[in-house]
This record gives sequence, C-alpha cells and structure tokens, in this order.
Amino acid sequence: MTETLTRTHDPAVLVLEDGRRYDGRAYGARGRTLGELVFATGMTGYQETLTDPSYAGQIVMMTAPHIGNTGMNDEDMESSRIWVAGFVVRDPSRVVSNFRSQRSLDDDLAAAGIVAISGVDTRAITRHIRSAGAMRAGVFSGDAASLTHGEQLELVLGGAEMEGLNLSGTVSTADSYTLPAEGERIGSVAVLDLGVKTSTLRYLAERGFDVHVVPQTITAEEVLAMAPDALFFSNGPGDPAASDRHVELLRTTLREGLPYFGICFGNQLLGRALGFGTYKLPFGHRGINQPVLDRATGRVEITAHNHGFAVDAPIDRVSESSEGFGRVEVSHVDLNDNVVEGLNCLDIPAFSVQYHPESAAGPHDANYLFDRFRDMVIANRSEHAATEGDDA
Repeated sequence: MTETLTRTHDPAVLVLEDGRRYDGRAYGARGRTLGELVFATGMTGYQETLTDPSYAGQIVMMTAPHIGNTGMNDEDMESSRIWVAGFVVRDPSRVVSNFRSQRSLDDDLAAAGIVAISGVDTRAITRHIRSAGAMRAGVFSGDAASLTHGEQLELVLGGAEMEGLNLSGTVSTADSYTLPAEGERIGSVAVLDLGVKTSTLRYLAERGFDVHVVPQTITAEEVLAMAPDALFFSNGPGDPAASDRHVELLRTTLREGLPYFGICFGNQLLGRALGFGTYKLPFGHRGINQPVLDRATGRVEITAHNHGFAVDAPIDRVSESSEGFGRVEVSHVDLNDNVVEGLNCLDIPAFSVQYHPESAAGPHDANYLFDRFRDMVIANRSEHAATEGDDA
C-alpha cells in the first residue's frame, strides 16, 4: 500500500523537567501527555516498540530520524494496544509505502490518543539525555500548547518519577489464558504477565510448551497448584524495587524446585530473589543493536534491549546467593558499559537475561535461549524421574 500523507503545522512543544524546551509540530493526537523521556536507538521496529508494554509510562524518542515509512499493520503488534505515554520523532515519513501496511503511523497514534511531536532535533535531545539522564517530560499540543511556559513545566514536575513506581498492574492481563503447545508437547509453563510480548508467548509455544499466561496478582500457592513444569517471568515496566510481592512469589517457587526463566523485568526480579540489589541506569538501554557478551561461549550477540534498571551483581566472580539458592554467575555482560545482562544459577534450575531474546523487533542472535530453557526443563524432569526411580 502506498499512501501520501498531509502534514499539519500545528505547534507542539517538548518540555523537560530541567526546563529545556524544544518546539516542533503536532503529531498523532492533540493534547498533553507526561512521562519519563527515554530514547530508543533502533532504526527499524517502531511498531514493536510502540506496542511493547515495557514502555508504559515513558515518552519514547526515536534516534533514527526517518520514522513511519512502512506504516502500521495488525500482524506486528506485540500486544493489544500502543503503550507509550508519548512519542518523539524528527522526520515523519510523508509517504507510507509497504505491501504489509494497513494504516499510517500518524493515524494509529491519533486513534490511540497518543500525543506525539515531530520536527525536533532528536540528536541534540539524545545528547542531552545521555549527559543529564532520563527525566520527566511532557508533550503539549492543541490547546495545551498555549499554556504558559511556567504552567507546562509545573505539570511536568508534578508527574510521577520512574523510581519506586510499580506498573505491573497497569499492563498485566486481568484473566488467565492458554496458548497450546505446537508440535511435540514437552510440558507446561506458567508465564507471569508483567507486560509480556506476543512473540515471547509464540516462541515458548513453538518449543512444545502449553503456555499458561497468568495475571500479576497470582500467588505462589496458586502457581504451584497449577503444577506447571516451569515458571517464566516476562518483561515489564517500572522499578523492580517496587515489586516485593513478585520477588517473594519467585523465592517460594524456586525453593519448590520449579525451573525458571526470566527476561528483562524477570531478570531483575530473579536478581532480587537471589539477594542482589537493583539500581536505575542513567539513561538505560533501548534499541535493537546492543552488543552483549555470552561469557560461557565468548560469543558477542547483537541484542534488543528495553530497560532502565539493572541488577547489581559482581561480574568478576561466582557469588553465593544470600537467600540460600547456592552459586550464581553473571552469564552475560553489556559491552558498552559492563551492565549485568544475564544471571545463571549453578545449583538450581534457573537463569535469566536482561535483554529481549524474542527479538521483536531486532536480530535473532539470542533466540537460542528459548531452546536452552526447553532443554533445562527436560533435564530437570529427567533428573526428578531418575531420583524417584532410585527411591522406589
């Protein structure tokens, strides 16, 4: 489909909490929106970014200057809706041209009520965020563009800070649902939906799992009553330090010997369950071109990231879990800044990574982790069967 778009020149402004202002043009819906301003470095994959629940509460700025040329479609949605609080781009495409396109990006943003801004110097803003750190911001257009500078800044400063913010209840499913295993069934996995992406569920089902997606309100007792073969914690938004209940849920199930795999938020929660702390990164990792070292193989993977928090664990040695889960090693490290990108438990069946191996969007370098999870579940089941046979 090829569609030529008519651009408006309605004014809009991006206001940062430190008082900086960037004038541009209205894009998407008109009005005002508040959130944490972050930047994403992917040159492609804007639809997957917009529909990733991990971006809830954030105004996402694309560092690639030309956005929107492939339009939007139903197939590439990573959830049921657009989750970003706002959107910032430099040059929206004047033409939508792709055989898979069903709508324009501008139309979808407007229909979803997402206030966006275009025509700003995203390179300059990115450089500022890299120096000053991610911060609260607001986009104002329509009637909100006529507010005084002081009124706009006051609204921004009244917005929520990401530190200490629990957003799991905002993005999680309200009801449980199941995706049946594809091909040979090897077991079931309970997926705690903290903001899960569609591709993650599909990849788990393709590995032979009946995928039981459960709301974030579930208790450890309810999980164990399901008798799954494994537990999975998904990606999601917010501060892991504000999710004590999910940490306790994980500790309880780990002590019962349930195999575990977590990604992104699930990596941070495993870190906390093992006794490590977490901390907020200055400006985070967001994009589909982040180099990560797999320390077991020495292989460098180009990976998809979306996280503003990280696990505080030593990368130079094997640690002992202060919560009694045995030895833990940092399995993956970001080559840009040495941030912990993965944890591997040596005495219990559990591991996690900070990045997004479902690669939606992004390269497929880390897709093997779903195979590793499947193999761990099979090995754990065989080990238990052998132990029960010996006891008999």
